[in-house]
Amino acid sequence: MMIVEARSVFGRRPMHRAKAHLLLSAIRHRAAELGDRVEYHRVERYSDVLDSRSSRDDLEVIDPTSWAARRFVRERGIHVLPSRGFVTSETDFAAWADSRQGKRLLLEDFYRSVRERTGVLMRGDQPEGGIFNFDHDNRNPPPKNAAGLGLPDPWWPIEDEIDDEVRADLDRWQSEGAVQLVGDDGPRRFAATAAEAEQALADFVEVRLNDFGPFEDAMLSGDWTMSHSLLSAPMNLGLLDPLHAIETVETEHAASRAPLSSVEGFVRQIMGWRDYVWHLYWYLGEGYRTGNNALDARRPLPEQFRLLDAAAIRSNCLRETIDGMRRHGWAHHIQRLMVLGNWALQHGYDPVELNDWFVDMFVDGTPWVMPANVIGMSQHADGGIVATKPYVSGGAYIDRMSDYCGGCEFNPKVRLGENACPFTAGYWAFLDRVEPRIRHNHRMAQPLAGLRRLADREAVVDQELHRDSW
Repeated sequence: MMIVEARSVFGRRPMHRAKAHLLLSAIRHRAAELGDRVEYHRVERYSDVLDSRSSRDDLEVIDPTSWAARRFVRERGIHVLPSRGFVTSETDFAAWADSRQGKRLLLEDFYRSVRERTGVLMRGDQPEGGIFNFDHDNRNPPPKNAAGLGLPDPWWPIEDEIDDEVRADLDRWQSEGAVQLVGDDGPRRFAATAAEAEQALADFVEVRLNDFGPFEDAMLSGDWTMSHSLLSAPMNLGLLDPLHAIETVETEHAASRAPLSSVEGFVRQIMGWRDYVWHLYWYLGEGYRTGNNALDARRPLPEQFRLLDAAAIRSNCLRETIDGMRRHGWAHHIQRLMVLGNWALQHGYDPVELNDWFVDMFVDGTPWVMPANVIGMSQHADGGIVATKPYVSGGAYIDRMSDYCGGCEFNPKVRLGENACPFTAGYWAFLDRVEPRIRHNHRMAQPLAGLRRLADREAVVDQELHRDSW
């Protein structure tokens, strides 16, 4: 077996230190586990090893997880094995997509088809509990006046000498100018081995699964983990099989130890959304990431995003989320969509730049996972391929689903004046800016009608155009 650690991977763009540490730790831990069975190379570029070999006939590789990596191995004639780590194969997805006969490739339709094919949470041909989707039970706001959900800290891995070596190497690479790292330096919070991933799964099932469903969309100051599993990073690294995780939580429900709404919500995130965005990455083609900008968003990312510098951010929700990213290299899906993505959408940040930032700044960020999430779902840059309308909201949503607004100097109910919420005012300014491009979207008819009735529309737009602080 051969493992190649290529330093150039970490120097292409600025990367969160927690992500660089996790990737290197996982690679080196795997090499240590294999011992004499592995041929381990530390080089500048992958080609330094592969192109120097007289023959590659003895090499096999599991199909890589990006367009660029797949092109690299095919150009060198390496034998490619089918991709792994997903419930649905690429062949099965293509068959499902082709069977749609011109219909939209909706997540809900895909998710139902996978449930029916695998039998997960099914009783014969009917879904467990009579319905496929328990979203209506899984959108609770957080408990009022609570400092958190009252759950103990998740299980954390214990760093070892490999992590010490990784930390020293990252320090040296950065001092040499080979990499540019952003964010705090550990300790490592995400599993880097299969054994650690199994412990993290067991801890989630025991401590957090029951609360996951009701509060999966909730946000609380000072509680960065909430009831989330933190399993996306080890799953994307191939350390945890998604079907094993699904079967584990399904067993908990069958034994009456976990509510169906929580189990179904977890299953939908993995078997549904995670598989869906993986397959869309390949189905929509390599040009999807760079070839879509339906809302003509051109502004560069601000320094506060690029450097994860929350010091001057006055909005509690945005400051909490950016600062949490700085400390952990992670934020949960509602913070990503309805705080970071919502803000970027309202302010017209370049979707490609935003997509790459999400890849680089999150420990679970990969080239395949972000395009459908960012270009499609979050920024509506594809014009409606992934989502039927822009996911944009004012401060009212954040106020309902978090405790951020309570101590904030801005008022989510105010759109004009010194205490006007940047999200609330930004919502109307966004609609004003993109109205010509979305006026034919029937799902936006009501918001646009509200915009046209806004007596202070011009003043709000002018305020947001000249706002110099957030």
